[in-house]
Amino acid sequence: MNIKLIFSIILFLLVKNSGAQTFTNPLLPAGADPYSFYKDGYFYYTHTTGNRIELWKSKSLEGLKDAPHKTIWKAPASGPYSKQIWAPEVMFLQGKWYAYFAADDGKNENHRMFVLENSSADPMAGEWIFKGQITDKTNKWAIDGDVVAIKNNLYMVWSGWEGDTNGKQEIYIARLKNPWTVESERIKISTPAFEWEKHGDLNSADNPPHVDVNEGPQFLIRGNKIMVVYSASGCWTDFYALGMLSADINSDFLNPKSWVKSTKPLFSKSEENGVYAPGHNSFFKSPDGNEEWILYHANDKPGQGCGGFRSPRAQKFTWNTDGTPNFGIPVKTGVALKAPSM
Repeated sequence: MNIKLIFSIILFLLVKNSGAQTFTNPLLPAGADPYSFYKDGYFYYTHTTGNRIELWKSKSLEGLKDAPHKTIWKAPASGPYSKQIWAPEVMFLQGKWYAYFAADDGKNENHRMFVLENSSADPMAGEWIFKGQITDKTNKWAIDGDVVAIKNNLYMVWSGWEGDTNGKQEIYIARLKNPWTVESERIKISTPAFEWEKHGDLNSADNPPHVDVNEGPQFLIRGNKIMVVYSASGCWTDFYALGMLSADINSDFLNPKSWVKSTKPLFSKSEENGVYAPGHNSFFKSPDGNEEWILYHANDKPGQGCGGFRSPRAQKFTWNTDGTPNFGIPVKTGVALKAPSM
């Protein structure tokens, strides 16, 4: 074999091996309310399944479709947390794994949030212990909890009702005593105020004729700014979109005046790309820590609502000069995207 041929083969192999891995959206055929936590070289992913909490473990985002997964908790046959298991989040806090989820007894008005704990280093192993309901003293309707640790304090943000009847979902925050106990009063930091937050007409006899929605809040921190990115308008509409609250990292998070709301949505449907009702997002960094990614669900066609058509998607985002995130527009399905940097 001549030297020129050997060199060509080596060059080909180098280029091939250095080439970036790619993936296409959707990440899975279906799955609403996607959430991912990256730790020790693995993505731990989960989404709403309805009667259980299913957890995936993958070395890479593009490998999620073939990754091992298991049921880490299954709802009991009856009781206050036996039905409508929504929006689970599995995260590592204070040396242990915790799973937060919303559930009810079959009646939506009884939705509350609950917590599981696992002391194993690997959340796919060990035992998941049911820690009980996590609530403030009002014990009102609550879903979509997210938790963050800041300066030795834990805070939870969620979507709730002010009273006991449906009609408006708002964003609340509270300080936690530990990962399963609320310590402070709940504080309302957002209520639907803009036109893009108020698409929510319902045609069901079991629901009021209109619901204004703020839900699916997620913490996002950069520099001296803490943000809560939330979903606005009804998920059953094509207008489901992302809004944002922001506060100074040194401010009092339990003071509503600390939070400023974006006047326009940050991420919404793209008819051109065939992406409708994008929302209920979460965030993660690339394995090397250099990239920011948003994970969200969306529909492929208009009018598909909150059912089984929603699928999980991911895309990298950047930052504006004012320190706010720039999510761009939802990427079309089937387009090859460079995988998170390793």
